[in-house]
Amino acid sequence: MKKYAVVDIETNGGVKITEISIFITDGSTVLDEFTTLINPEYSIPPRITSLTGIDNFMVKDAPRFYEVAKKIYQITEDCIFVAHNVNFDYGIIGKEFKSLGLEYRRKKLCTVRLSRKLLPNKRSYSLGKLCASEGINITARHRARGDAEATVILFHKLLNLNYEHETDVFESFLNPRSRQATLPPLLPKEVFDNLSEKHGVYYFWNEDKEIIYVGKANNIKQRVLSHFYDKKKKEINMCMATANITYKETGNELIALLFESAEIKRLYPKFNRAQRRSSESFALFSYKDRRGVRHLAWNSIKMVPNPIMKFYSNSEARGFVQSLCERYELCPKYCHLQTNVSSCFHYQIKKCHGICREAEAIEKYNARVDTAIASLRYENDNFVIYEKGKNNGQIGFILVLNGIYKGFGYMDDTDNINSAKDYLKFIDLQKDNRDIQRILHGYLRKNPENIIHLEPEEFKDDQVISGYGSLFD
Repeated sequence: MKKYAVVDIETNGGVKITEISIFITDGSTVLDEFTTLINPEYSIPPRITSLTGIDNFMVKDAPRFYEVAKKIYQITEDCIFVAHNVNFDYGIIGKEFKSLGLEYRRKKLCTVRLSRKLLPNKRSYSLGKLCASEGINITARHRARGDAEATVILFHKLLNLNYEHETDVFESFLNPRSRQATLPPLLPKEVFDNLSEKHGVYYFWNEDKEIIYVGKANNIKQRVLSHFYDKKKKEINMCMATANITYKETGNELIALLFESAEIKRLYPKFNRAQRRSSESFALFSYKDRRGVRHLAWNSIKMVPNPIMKFYSNSEARGFVQSLCERYELCPKYCHLQTNVSSCFHYQIKKCHGICREAEAIEKYNARVDTAIASLRYENDNFVIYEKGKNNGQIGFILVLNGIYKGFGYMDDTDNINSAKDYLKFIDLQKDNRDIQRILHGYLRKNPENIIHLEPEEFKDDQVISGYGSLFD
């Protein structure tokens, strides 16, 4: 006889359990139950209290997880773990056991995914709305016992529907190869099955048909799957909201990186943080002091008339200057990394040549600073980078004119290209920015053999774009 552990948990809004309820059923009758509040040993935010009714006072004298872990383990042993959005409950409980040095493994079933299969065409598959549409009363919504009890009734109904189905849906979902237990609850399996395994950019969509995440991958399907296995809070929340995934193949990693960056700034997805910022606030600049020593420094972008590079934060700017200082053996004092000192500490450990102690010629030091600055600019203002296309016989390319990134495109390897302007016939024009510069500089250092230098042409930037305005539409 198969047994099922129907589980629901409440949390403090993070990853700590505040209440758990477990019903053991054979598919028709409840055989056992375990429900308890749990002291999360962390504060419960007011917004969570307003949702669940559970406050800090209620859990003050409740057992800690380690005090009920043995009971939870034993009551669910030899059972199939069932929950509404099972990966959330199962993942949180698994983390609690892992913090105790224990492994928690059970076969699992998700009543959201089962409902999508056996109760199709519902407007919503949230527990509250699904139960309302099926006439199932929830006595205490957002409390573990109330939600678990409603899930038991829903689960029994799904089992009965399964018996009437042409194939055994439950067994197919339990088959590890089906990945049904791994996929987000709202994501149709066929969407995942049809994902590309090539380079490209992919988009996570929610039920409201909004793009909530943009990513890039060398193998789209494999990278998407890694999101589903990731147990970080952000990844769990993102996957729980994902109802569809689309993608665009790029043919190579570089165009995928550039396109991903552009799409994040265009769409501003909820779960993308690193690159969705578009306004830079700090800038790198250089100047000579009275002695003639060239300094590297950074300041608010409003205070820098001719910035060498732009940054999003003070820490990013400082970190970048520090890396330049180390790479070119510059003086931290004259890079403004060590202030209010007569000579830098690096001289003592032989990483500074002694410009701060007048032990190095100014001309020699300035030459290294100039070399460091030159490394931040392209060696050639006009060049194209060749990469693989999306199919055989096609070339992917990235175009830089007048030192400015113009975008990427694809052409047949038989196309006749005679000048820089010819590439514009095939290009998808894009915006240049700090993130794009970072991606390209990193690529150029590692792959110089893929660069084709173009002959200088006499044109201004607006003349380059002239005749291709429709590409912006």
